[in-house]
Amino acid sequence: MAQAEREQPTCLEKWKAPEETGLHARGQWASKSEFLLAVAGQIIGLGNVWRFPYLCYKNGGGVFFVPYLLFLVLCGIPLFLLETSLGQYTSLGGVSAWKTICPIFGGLGYASQMMILHGCVYYIIILAWALLYLSYSFQPQLPWSHCNNTWNTEACFIFDDQNQTANASNLPDNATSPVMEFWEREVLHLSDNLDELGPINWKLALCLAGVWLVCYFCVWKGIKSTGKVVYVTATFPYLMLFVLLIRGATLPGAGRGIVYYLKPNHTRLADPQVWMDAGTQIFFSYGICLGSLTALGSYNKYNNDCYKDSYLLCLLNSGTSFLAGFAIFSVLGFMAEEQKVDIATVAQSGPGLAFIAFPRAVAMMPLPQLWAVCFFLMIIMLGLDTQFVSLEALMTSVSDSYPKVIRRGYRRELLLLLVCVTCFAFGLIMVTPGGLYVFQIYDHFSCSGASLLLLSIFQSVAIGWIYGAERFYSNIKDMTGRKPLLLFKLCWKYVTPAVCTATFLFSLVRWSPLRLGKGLAAPSWATALGWLLTLSSVSLLPIWAVYALAVTPGNFSQRLTRLCRPGTSAAAYTQAVPLHRKPTRDVLGL
Repeated sequence: MAQAEREQPTCLEKWKAPEETGLHARGQWASKSEFLLAVAGQIIGLGNVWRFPYLCYKNGGGVFFVPYLLFLVLCGIPLFLLETSLGQYTSLGGVSAWKTICPIFGGLGYASQMMILHGCVYYIIILAWALLYLSYSFQPQLPWSHCNNTWNTEACFIFDDQNQTANASNLPDNATSPVMEFWEREVLHLSDNLDELGPINWKLALCLAGVWLVCYFCVWKGIKSTGKVVYVTATFPYLMLFVLLIRGATLPGAGRGIVYYLKPNHTRLADPQVWMDAGTQIFFSYGICLGSLTALGSYNKYNNDCYKDSYLLCLLNSGTSFLAGFAIFSVLGFMAEEQKVDIATVAQSGPGLAFIAFPRAVAMMPLPQLWAVCFFLMIIMLGLDTQFVSLEALMTSVSDSYPKVIRRGYRRELLLLLVCVTCFAFGLIMVTPGGLYVFQIYDHFSCSGASLLLLSIFQSVAIGWIYGAERFYSNIKDMTGRKPLLLFKLCWKYVTPAVCTATFLFSLVRWSPLRLGKGLAAPSWATALGWLLTLSSVSLLPIWAVYALAVTPGNFSQRLTRLCRPGTSAAAYTQAVPLHRKPTRDVLGL
């Protein structure tokens, strides 16, 4: 048996230089700063600004950091290091990396790419909304600050300090604010229910096309273009965030808002929903299980210190979320002070913060056009780098799976164009009057907590038990010169899968029908469609495992053994990885 194994060609023996195989060079980051900025752009997005601050306020203020930090240490950082180092070690994107390192779990790569595709369809809609708001921000008077627009109704009413004396006699029936009417009637043309999709909103469609055009040219040359664009898109939001933070701190009522943001309420720790919110925030904000971290790490040099990078990037992500809370809640505190209402009335999360609460707040400030431009530029930049880096991760996986086809000539650019046009076409349904409802279904199900939690469980099992935590430790040491903490081994094998499983089961127990815009409950057919979106990615794990078992030669026991050993899919591995990056035979475990 030993003699037969020695006669098998190794990965190194199969390898041929790119010049010999006719393949184009895969490429690397021009500098480490490009990698750090690209990952920062991917993981630091809208959730840091419009979701984390609200979760702190909602779930006990300062005490929310207790479950948040526990999930960060036990799940966030271990999985972040796992995915980044996996890409760097194999020099492959999400699909080929998993097929090489643990072939029976190759479905993890396909599932993550399906989730990226779903994300590319709906996430960019937010940028189209923000771009439309930005275009209106240059008018002499912000259109959402008054009721003299063509789209305003007789129910439009300005709820400001001068109108606090309004009573039932002068308050219109079903009174709405101008910012709400601008959002629903001008931006969305929102219909009354999901059954009324209606015609495409051409203004939003043009904004969507413009954002897709920018994304295409950010990615079309691979990391040569992506690595340069991130210098702007990853740093500019920080400039805008600091500007808004300084401005917010000087507004009346800012202190009141910050107190609401951080005021501790220890009783909230007894609520299981608080822990659920902390866990889902970690998975969403860190981009775990989407394949992007693996793809970005694959362009690193083999001896890059990904261990240290993971700590720095995780610290940057959580620090940005914490800092954004001060900027957001100082402005919301000012807003509550001006309107003489409780801050609970104005505190919102998600699109409600970016497109209702904050536009109303900037309309109350001096030079409102300036602050509106700053805010929506920040929103666009935060979302833009997340979008095009995800697109780059998708193209990386496809290129690594079919290097002879994709890397030649203009085929990559043409494939990228096809992906962008297809995603744009699917996204048009979300710029119709019923598009907001479709967007909410996509957002809740396609890249949902259930999908991310299930993929996290299988990732931990694949590395901790099938490939082996000790072997993966040796891989990281071979790259960085040092082993990670013992905690990471315990997390990969026991803690992370246990915590993710418990969180997943709890989410099922506490499941309730999705609430859409205008307080509508999602109909049963929409919920069924949503679960199909979830299954479209998660189901690829068992489908791939069954397919791999079917096509692998030998009896069932032999097939299972071969598919649980690294290197079975060495063909893809050897085609893409340069010789100087190839790990040794002993380290790979062959």
